[in-house]
Amino acid sequence: MLPFLLKIMLTQAPPIIPTIRVCALHALAYCPRLFYLEEVEELYTQDAAVFAGRRLHVELQKQEDEDWEELNLESETLGIRGRVDALRTRNGQVIPYEHKRGRCYRDQNKQPQAWASDELQILAYAYLIEEALNIPIQEGRIRYHADNVMVRVPLTTAGRQKVLTAIQQAQALRQSLQRPPVATNEKLCASCSLAPVCLPEEARLSQDPERATFRLFPRDDDREIIHVLTPGSKVGKSGEQIKINHRDQPEEKLPAQRVSQVVLHSFSQISTQALHFCVSRDIGVHFITGGGRYIGSFDPRQGSIQRRIRQYQALSDAQVCLHLAKLLVTCRGQSQRKFLMRGQRGKSDILTTVTPIIEQMQAVLKQIEQVNSLESLLGLEGNLAALYFSALPALLTERIPEELKFSGRNRRPPKDPFNALLSFGYALLLKDVMNGILTVGLEPALGFYHQPRSQAAPLALDLMEIFRVPLVDMVVVASINRNQWEISTDFECRGSQVWLSESGRRKLIDAYERRKQEKWKHPVTNYSLTYRRLLELEVRLLEKEWMGEPGLFAKLVVR
Repeated sequence: MLPFLLKIMLTQAPPIIPTIRVCALHALAYCPRLFYLEEVEELYTQDAAVFAGRRLHVELQKQEDEDWEELNLESETLGIRGRVDALRTRNGQVIPYEHKRGRCYRDQNKQPQAWASDELQILAYAYLIEEALNIPIQEGRIRYHADNVMVRVPLTTAGRQKVLTAIQQAQALRQSLQRPPVATNEKLCASCSLAPVCLPEEARLSQDPERATFRLFPRDDDREIIHVLTPGSKVGKSGEQIKINHRDQPEEKLPAQRVSQVVLHSFSQISTQALHFCVSRDIGVHFITGGGRYIGSFDPRQGSIQRRIRQYQALSDAQVCLHLAKLLVTCRGQSQRKFLMRGQRGKSDILTTVTPIIEQMQAVLKQIEQVNSLESLLGLEGNLAALYFSALPALLTERIPEELKFSGRNRRPPKDPFNALLSFGYALLLKDVMNGILTVGLEPALGFYHQPRSQAAPLALDLMEIFRVPLVDMVVVASINRNQWEISTDFECRGSQVWLSESGRRKLIDAYERRKQEKWKHPVTNYSLTYRRLLELEVRLLEKEWMGEPGLFAKLVVR
């Protein structure tokens, strides 16, 4: 009988609803989409304004003021919690204070007023203090330090209702799987710390292709990608630095803020402390075999489950997958065709060889729109690849060594130097695409075109198709035509298998990383950014395809 009663009690117990941070209500009043990104998807960024705000509070706390008091409060009745900047007693009245770095709002009469989001925040703190401490609060005050103005906000019945309405809206958004639309006030986006994640300008562009956009995506990443190539090397941590111990070489130390990825090749190692440190500093950690095969990446993601649910819902739809796969195959096929067109410029001797292949590729590309299954699409992609690789040898100069000539694609393992270069280049690209997917927070195992297989995640295999030609094929062909390779020292032959030596891997890594730093003007957004940044942007544009903001994905075609 007792277990039965216990079961009834458990099933009838009301669900525990977590309280909402008061500062989250500030975000809600500023922009519901910002609230959703921070509180539901758990996405946070820390820009210069955030750090400046923190410094202001630290400076204020250092000031000697005997009636200054910070207070952490929570009310399950209201459903909110928060820490009041300061609590002071004036003429027997308890008054909560908020401090803001910026300027106040001025009405038509130039009178100082609180911004709507700041007003809601101080009202919520006042209401919270009233409810939690059971003391009357008549008003809250906001100090705007940029113009040295104090704004008083009375706590009225209407103010309390405004707080309750905001709490109800916040709770409803917590239960939703859909992001709210971007703010109608574009000026809000320009100063929002999460604009690089939200991409509001790109969202507006998807609705209005003729719109003139401005870039809110973050500046190009100039941090280093550290490749640890020597077997037996060890990566560790020393204070705020990453240290690398190579055999028979001096210890190398790099400040964490200068590093974006650590790539461990062959049998190099990383300590547990260094791994935790890299995760805490948003430094990607990836593993590649000595033979140049991508093994995997350390996945540090937390939260963002709503994003993966939306991804699963979208990619469970066969028509959505087919649509995205068509975009992908068209993008790669067009890039392959344009690369061949570029390669034949000024070379009359190869026109009769390459031109017919280019025309055949165009004919195949025209068939993609009529395809009604992934299986048929795979057939067209195979035709495009066969045509492309059959013409690729024509782009190589006659003066290159015989060993570096290309006679067809082979892999697992590669059987000639050209294919060894392609395979290692694709491994580097796959690693970077995975880094972008993990940075954005999508699920690599949920792809839309490639089928699951060992090692490589389907979504990463999908996305890397966009970048194969500009980041690997063009780099390999250019390096061979410039005679940058030494057969005897840059390659290792083991029977019919050919691998890059350590010196060869270093050469290709250098060429690949230099290529990623080159800038490219996006054909849709119309702003320029490095290929390194484009990798992350393309993942974010893919996510927009199933979030009601489509039309920007897979447009990166070689010119």
